[in-house]
Amino acid sequence: MANVNDFFSHKNTVKKITDTARIQLTDYLEVIKAFARTTYKSIYVIDYQEKGFEYVSDNPLFLCGYTAEEIKDMGYQFYFNCVTPKDLDLLVKINTIGFDFYDKIPLPERKEYTISYDFHLKTPSGKPILINQKLTPLFLTEKGKIWKAMCLVSLSNEKESGNIQITRKGYQQVFIYDLKGSFWKVNEKRMLTEQEIEVLQLSARGFTIQQISETICLSTDTVKYHRKKLYEKLGVTNISEAIVYATNNRLI
Repeated sequence: MANVNDFFSHKNTVKKITDTARIQLTDYLEVIKAFARTTYKSIYVIDYQEKGFEYVSDNPLFLCGYTAEEIKDMGYQFYFNCVTPKDLDLLVKINTIGFDFYDKIPLPERKEYTISYDFHLKTPSGKPILINQKLTPLFLTEKGKIWKAMCLVSLSNEKESGNIQITRKGYQQVFIYDLKGSFWKVNEKRMLTEQEIEVLQLSARGFTIQQISETICLSTDTVKYHRKKLYEKLGVTNISEAIVYATNNRLI
């Protein structure tokens, strides 16, 4: 049975923080709080030395009926209370394979990587919701261990949990973990054409197909064609899912 310590890899044990490393912290939480006020996503900060949450935003998406302070005090027990049992085991596995991957990255590059995955949270109504979580390092120890990390939580556009991906800033490759085969594979990021991006951006603003047609001077049939190609590229079935996917994966 999983326990809280399963979320904290021995490969990333943070015991003592030097004064030099602590200089990084000057007023950094004020920046996080300002960011939280400007986004619809939930944000929290993990402290790997304290093995808990240093900050939790008050966006209700991630709170599962608790207050932000209650979750902060709860720490990783939150996952045992609010994640479905099957996905709790998944999170432990993600933690293990994520740190195994991270341990092989050269130290100067370690802040450039972000891991993304989906899992179910219980809600007060009793119906679980599928969320996407992206985790990236904020501060490292002098030995390159993750001291603090920031997590962004949003609604997932996927159909089921898993979907484990690691990306590196400025690179087109995506590392995707195959849960059945237990290995990483490398894919290229999905790239959109200029017109596909225009269609998505205008759709996100609430434009109809007719309005998009008039705005970018294309026939309605051509706009419909671009939408169809978008759905195929992104693996979605409608424009709402396409907008969520593109936004979560920074395609627009």
